[in-house]
Amino acid sequence: MLAGLAHRAPSCFTSSLPRLLCCKQSRAGTLCTRAMAEAADPGKVKVALCQLHVTADKQENLATAKAAIEDAARSGAKLVVLPEMWNCPYSNDSFPTYAEDIDNGPSPSTDMLVAAAKAAGVTLVGGSVPERCGGNLYNTCCVFDHTGKLLAKHRKVHLFDIDIPGKM
Repeated sequence: MLAGLAHRAPSCFTSSLPRLLCCKQSRAGTLCTRAMAEAADPGKVKVALCQLHVTADKQENLATAKAAIEDAARSGAKLVVLPEMWNCPYSNDSFPTYAEDIDNGPSPSTDMLVAAAKAAGVTLVGGSVPERCGGNLYNTCCVFDHTGKLLAKHRKVHLFDIDIPGKM
């Protein structure tokens, strides 16, 4: 639900609940931060939901995502969440071209996520990237802790296997 609200928010979404969701324009695109509580409360955490402008240029997408992670950390976020397929255009034709071997490398996308999580000191949900492993393609999400250690990796079971004429 928050992602949907953030998507519609042009600059800052206001709510009767203070600091529920705030979106700001930055060099990385629109950064939406949901403040679950003030950072001064040690039992609460500030979460950043990042929306990125994705292009066909993978290096540009990596730089944009890195900048969004840095912006979120500077804003006090301790948990940063990137969108699905943030490193490439979302199309069946693009996934094989942009796919990376996360386990056996090279994987520029996950290398950047590791470095960014460590440098920013945040837990990072890496949205998802197209992954190639054993001849198969996956839509894979990796989660890293504040030291850059991989905490979890999720591969979608069903993906890209439906093609409706005139639609995705």
